[in-house]
Amino acid sequence: MSNYTAHATAIVDDGAVIGEGSRVWHWVHISGGARIGKACSFGQNVYVGNRVVIGDNVKIQNNVSVYDNVTLEDGVFCGPSMVFTNVYNPRAEVSRKDEYRDTLIKRGATLGANCTIVCGCTVGEYAFVGAGAVVNRDVPAFALMLGVPARQAGWMSRFGERLNLPLTGNAETVCPHTGERYVLRDGVCALA
Repeated sequence: MSNYTAHATAIVDDGAVIGEGSRVWHWVHISGGARIGKACSFGQNVYVGNRVVIGDNVKIQNNVSVYDNVTLEDGVFCGPSMVFTNVYNPRAEVSRKDEYRDTLIKRGATLGANCTIVCGCTVGEYAFVGAGAVVNRDVPAFALMLGVPARQAGWMSRFGERLNLPLTGNAETVCPHTGERYVLRDGVCALA
């Protein structure tokens, strides 16, 4: 008996590990090597590769493919139709399966609808990648990234609201929704 819910149209290959309370919706395919935590949600038409690790409470919206060598830590949100890659310079006529680059999305990060995360990047804790942005380099924790290519436009709270902090320097602010204090020191944002 499984400890997760899967729609009748979903394909979960033998060997996949899916945590308690997770929900696998219409036309999802989860490969046999995938390791998935508790209370995750996989929207319609999601694909999860063999060499993928997904933490607890991850939400993956419709039409997202999570390819090999991608790791999503706890609480990550993947917006509709956002894109991961795992080969930097793909060619149909050249096999590069031994050249996959690791991609790490850290705890609580948001990847907006239709954004692209180029392989080999790390997206920091609670970072927020805006809809349609293209990330081709590492993203700091709490950073708000917008545009093509993505550039930092500000800082975000764990609650998902823009913080009143400069991009660089030293400053402090409080999230108006939670009261949590954030400190910016030498261009690095952290909870106080």
